[in-house]
Amino acid sequence: MKTAIYTRFILIAALTGHLAACSTEQPAETAVAEKPQETNLVQLTPAQLKNAGLQTGKPQQKTIATALQVNGIMEAPPQSMISVSVPLGGYLKKTNLLAGMHLKKGQLMAELEDQGYIQLQQDYLTAKARLAYLEQEYNRQRELNQSKASSDKVYQQTQADFKSQRVLLQALGEKLRMVGTNPNKLTENNLTRTMRLYSPIDGYVTKVNVNIGKYVVPTDVLFELVDPRDLHLMLTVFEKDLDKLAIGQEVVAYRANQPEKQYPGKIVYIGKEVAGDRGVEVHCHLEKEDPALVPGMFMNAEVELQSQQAYTLPEEAIVRFGNKQYVFAARDSGIFEMLEAQTGNSEHGFTALLPSPLVHPENQIFVTKGAYSLLMKLKNKEEE
Repeated sequence: MKTAIYTRFILIAALTGHLAACSTEQPAETAVAEKPQETNLVQLTPAQLKNAGLQTGKPQQKTIATALQVNGIMEAPPQSMISVSVPLGGYLKKTNLLAGMHLKKGQLMAELEDQGYIQLQQDYLTAKARLAYLEQEYNRQRELNQSKASSDKVYQQTQADFKSQRVLLQALGEKLRMVGTNPNKLTENNLTRTMRLYSPIDGYVTKVNVNIGKYVVPTDVLFELVDPRDLHLMLTVFEKDLDKLAIGQEVVAYRANQPEKQYPGKIVYIGKEVAGDRGVEVHCHLEKEDPALVPGMFMNAEVELQSQQAYTLPEEAIVRFGNKQYVFAARDSGIFEMLEAQTGNSEHGFTALLPSPLVHPENQIFVTKGAYSLLMKLKNKEEE
């Protein structure tokens, strides 16, 4: 009996030891299964490499210009902005102008009517007829005075009347020219009650301040025009960056919604006054005209500051994910490692690659074409 109990005790102890041994080995297997895998490596088979069309290479040393990012607006100088008024008051009889319309120099803008125009023409023709009479009288009195048949006083008075009338006629003629009438072609047969306004420039209408039937006076601005051929870019540069600028520096301007359409130019004037926001006005002249650019339009611009040598990669070699930039470094055959990259300025399709703890541009080989395909494969693998 005692022998049977002792045998059972040994059997139970053996089973317990065996179970304990199994339980101690289990965590080791679990640890192997839970070993973290690297998620920044991509491995491609030879067939995948061929189909992906990857290209690799070392960064190239290129001259990359650094630039200052600024904002500004398009402006027209005072000599390119025209306010059209009338020299005499009148009722607006006709106009078809709308803001944005293009006008050629000499094109009819509006017609006005007023009895004052008729009176001005009447005064001119009357003064012209009297001048002809006074000229004849002056010549007659001069002949009489030379023969002592007329006194000097009469001759001098006739001479003064003739010269005064000639001045009056000249002044009335200038007034007619101001209202668009050629005095040399004016006769009693072509009197008109209409004054016509013609465009003084080739340009665009920016404002129309009148309507048909309105009575306008010389102080009223009827239309505002702008000549787009002399538009310039006015940039706002903070005073801390002012010492980086100089007249003649290259500028590239572009609209926020069309960054691919660029307008090259140069700095022509740097302001000498710091505004309340600590900004200084910098005026730039654009090399090309564009009807799409109008005064008041907001623009972005880059001012080229200096050029320096840098290791560069093609722009397509740098991928963006999660607000960060990455490059793929070539490791073993078919294996690529995604590394976070620090970049500098871009120019002519190349971006400066800055050194970092993981990226060494001078002695590493990177994927220069097809980096985006590697990023997609890596992210798809993480989701599996």
